[in-house]
Amino acid sequence: MTGTPAAWPTELRVDRERSTLTVTFDSGERFLLSAEYLRVESPSAEVQGHSAAQRQIVPGKRRVKIETLEPVGNYATRIRFDDGHDTGLYSWDYLRELGRDQNGKWTAYLSALRKAGGKRE
Repeated sequence: MTGTPAAWPTELRVDRERSTLTVTFDSGERFLLSAEYLRVESPSAEVQGHSAAQRQIVPGKRRVKIETLEPVGNYATRIRFDDGHDTGLYSWDYLRELGRDQNGKWTAYLSALRKAGGKRE
């Protein structure tokens, strides 16, 4: 990653049920991101592909949990999920984008999931 993130996280907190990550930034922004949302929007090549045309719609993650957060340098965290997925590096900028664009991204995911005939369960 080049440059400095626009906002720096001051806290990443996983709730007791391991189903939500709260990210607080030094800008004052605070986002509650569900494990399911984080998993289906993983920045990994497995989900995002190497182009928009290769993006995968990931079904069946409604009950996925966050196992651990692992720091990656000073710019990201790796989230390990209980389904074994752990290849996405969530940069601070990407976590902020996920928070800011949560409604639009979630609506687009649900629409694509329906179109593909997939289910959240």
